[in-house]
Amino acid sequence: MTEQVERHADPHGNTVVSRTVKAPVEAVWAVLADGWLYANWVVGASRIRGVDTSWPAGDALIHHSVGLWPLLVDDTTQVLRSLPQRELLLKARAWPAGEAHVLIELRPERAQHSTVSIVEDATAGPGRLIPRAARQLVIGPRNVETLRRLALLAEGRYRAGLDGG
Repeated sequence: MTEQVERHADPHGNTVVSRTVKAPVEAVWAVLADGWLYANWVVGASRIRGVDTSWPAGDALIHHSVGLWPLLVDDTTQVLRSLPQRELLLKARAWPAGEAHVLIELRPERAQHSTVSIVEDATAGPGRLIPRAARQLVIGPRNVETLRRLALLAEGRYRAGLDGG
């Protein structure tokens, strides 16, 4: 099974990762909209402690832990902007490392396929001290795996009829 993944830099020098998903945007959005699935597709998230009932509406929070047990850090991810089935802008926190903005965009494609893109960069904390080019050397491959996990969940749920659409 070949993966259709593309990477390029945005005008700010951030790595944009895009992936073709063999499911419609509704199926991908259904995964994004279920905050309890967050740790299943976000690389580094270990567990979910709570999800606001309004998730993924603006300002809603997921209370998660990051790291490997027993060295876990409890923090949150907040929705900064939500355009259902099109875009989700998150502020992901993992202090003391810092926080990042993560933009996920969905685009419908042919025959029940979609393209999902993700771009991320540090916005606060010690992570900002690392030069952008060096940060992106880590963020880019991490987001390739994040989109792989998201695609597997969306495709599997879509085939099983669990996409909510």
